[in-house]
Amino acid sequence: MKDQVEVRTLKEGKYVLIDDEPCVIKSISHAKTGKHGSAKARIDAIGIFDGTKRSIVQPVTDKTYVPVVERKNGQVLAIKGDVCQIMDNADYSTLELKIPEEYKGLIEVGKDISYLVAMGKMKIDIRT
Repeated sequence: MKDQVEVRTLKEGKYVLIDDEPCVIKSISHAKTGKHGSAKARIDAIGIFDGTKRSIVQPVTDKTYVPVVERKNGQVLAIKGDVCQIMDNADYSTLELKIPEEYKGLIEVGKDISYLVAMGKMKIDIRT
């Protein structure tokens, strides 16, 4: 799911859709208007799911898409290798997610963890 907003309303730390991939904005800079053009914004962002650095330049009056990113909580039911099985705390559905390298020692069976859902993709995201 995605919404449309003007580029001028975007801020660092918020989400934006670049190349149909949800990204978190790391920096945004505005260039002044020229004699024959409108102000432009340069947005540097990092993909939420793939970690790829992306950047775009657009007029500040243009509209761009922002993904609807949901943070959900679930309980770890089982861990098998680098995949863990999670039961959602809201609707009790189960899902399997790959454990990122940085969270390998932190996830234990029976603990509650948070995960992100955006554009049909999911990722474990533990805030410490």
